[in-house]
Amino acid sequence: MASTIPPDPKSVAGKALQVEERTQLLVIGAGPAGLAAAIEAAGQGLSVVLVDENPVSFKTMGDEVPLHYGQGMSGLARNRNAMLEAFIASEPLIEIAFEAGVDVRLGTACWGVYANGPSVTWLPGLVAGLNDEERSWMLQADHVVVAAGRRDMGLGFPGWEKPGVMGATAAVALASRYGAFAPRRVVVLGSSAEAVSAALALREAGIEIVAIIEQAAEPLGEAGLIATLRGGGTEILTGHVVREALGRDGVEAALVSAIDAAGRVTGAEREIACDGIVLAVGATPVVDLIDALGCKVAFQAERGGYAPLVDADQRTSLRPVFAVGDCAGIWPSKSLDRAVAETEGRRAVAAIIHDLGLDDGRTVPEAVVPDAATHDIDAYRLAWVRASVIEARAEFHVCQCEEVTAREILEVRPPRYLDWQNERRNDRSLAALLGEEPPNPDQIKRLTRAGMGPCQGRRCREQVAGLLALGAAMPLSSIPLAGYRAPVRPLPLSVAGQIPEAPEQAEHWDTWFGMHAQWRPFWDVPEFYTVASNDATGPVASE
Repeated sequence: MASTIPPDPKSVAGKALQVEERTQLLVIGAGPAGLAAAIEAAGQGLSVVLVDENPVSFKTMGDEVPLHYGQGMSGLARNRNAMLEAFIASEPLIEIAFEAGVDVRLGTACWGVYANGPSVTWLPGLVAGLNDEERSWMLQADHVVVAAGRRDMGLGFPGWEKPGVMGATAAVALASRYGAFAPRRVVVLGSSAEAVSAALALREAGIEIVAIIEQAAEPLGEAGLIATLRGGGTEILTGHVVREALGRDGVEAALVSAIDAAGRVTGAEREIACDGIVLAVGATPVVDLIDALGCKVAFQAERGGYAPLVDADQRTSLRPVFAVGDCAGIWPSKSLDRAVAETEGRRAVAAIIHDLGLDDGRTVPEAVVPDAATHDIDAYRLAWVRASVIEARAEFHVCQCEEVTAREILEVRPPRYLDWQNERRNDRSLAALLGEEPPNPDQIKRLTRAGMGPCQGRRCREQVAGLLALGAAMPLSSIPLAGYRAPVRPLPLSVAGQIPEAPEQAEHWDTWFGMHAQWRPFWDVPEFYTVASNDATGPVASE
């Protein structure tokens, strides 16, 4: 029997959410998968809104959002109109989407998606929070297709905070899509299929690939592609790591050396002149929206790490939500052939059309199955963290935003600004401090602040997990995913404050949490009043 108890007037329950727009399908991400889904849905007669945060502003790039740009942007990135024109020109499907009737909104980010669940039962349905540079608003959708793409695993070493050290995805976007990549001679870390394809894309954009640095004994990528790079003058150094990024105001050289199987230096260090170091040791699906929404996410080596659990139709654990493209999994054939991602987008729409009972007999694309793993990404990524971070030649900040070192993470040391000196424990191992269960990155974040900065852990998240796995002698796959919370993109208060509230919602804003006020309203203060005589146990009033 339904409860007849009215909701607490001081809670948000029962208050009308101010939803500005409604659509049948919201697609988040204008990559191959998202565009294919939007165009297919529009062709089936659905109302479709497609949002993509790119091109992000120069300031946002400086905050390493949504990718690790590493201050590798040229001055062209400051020209908003030129970046927008380049973005549209680089992807023919954007024009096709416009012509198909898709409501395409570039420069518009989705900072959160909400659905009813055990703790939320009052929403009108799926609701997404959107924002551009000037405002923020709520949009309700019957179905959501998330095509948020990929980002790169950060990898630290002394000097990695210098301008010019950046992720491969950001580097390729700046060079190939925008023509706004500043470095001209780069060293690429990693030799997987994704790393090699990134190196080839950079070379095609006119960037000299001086060297490929790989800590493993042999390159991981396809032999023919490795040979193509080598034939173009790229030095392939296996069993090596970057020991330090040298330079004063930016990267001027990479100091490299050979290592043994345990990641320890075995040879003399040498300098390789370059003005950029591209991190391509591991691409990971962007699951922030999906995880914050409550969809089930698990470590899946064949999909590049933590990825949403999807069925053959790309449906997540929340029925009206689908994940397609790189955010649903990364593997070599998908990285090399965009048709794989496009198929995922079309298959998701076919499932939505079936849900709506609008089937018209069209052929449904075959389900996409990930490639068999070409290498053990668990061991591979841990080997990079061990050789580059644990065996570093000097201490550096793994979390650049909050200035937390690897030692402080492994010893679970409080933030240095607390000036904490009183040490009562002789054993500061992870097991002694956190117990025998796999250490949780969220615990480490709360205790050390690693991952709590403006970049929201985009540079250090995977490194922290790797350090915890090595410190606890556990596989990387056993370390829980550090949780995401909305807003998953930095949202200025001037923009967030524009989301309207119902009058009854704002009426009790100061007492939503049911806590007794520490003050008394002016109309209730007696003539003779002292703090000692204040009664804070009575009804909570709001001005």
